[in-house]
Amino acid sequence: MQIKSELFMATFRFEDLKIWQDSIEIADELFEIADNLYDKKLFRFAEQLRGASMSISNNIAEGSGSFSDKDFANFLAIARKSAFECANILIILYRRKLISSEVKTNLFERLAKLCAQIANFRKSILK
Repeated sequence: MQIKSELFMATFRFEDLKIWQDSIEIADELFEIADNLYDKKLFRFAEQLRGASMSISNNIAEGSGSFSDKDFANFLAIARKSAFECANILIILYRRKLISSEVKTNLFERLAKLCAQIANFRKSILK
């Protein structure tokens, strides 16, 4: 008996969340920067940036599996803090002339927008 594989393709709640989708797109760009840092043997910078960028989407995903909105809201708060960590790392990279002003500005704007979206979503689930 042949069973179609699409019957077993599960989706997770977080995949439909705009904040998760945006966080993944930002993480892709931050990973590109981290890859460049790694190539320059700046391993600590690379790993810190990778970890912080993954933490945003990871916490959104993990929180979406919570049994309560309050618990989910706590994960969203951590995701937002991780975005702030990414912004701080970008400042350091810019000051060390490891990224351009344009790259920093673009990612700052996107991280700020994501932080606002996370905060608004968090407020909406706590009502």
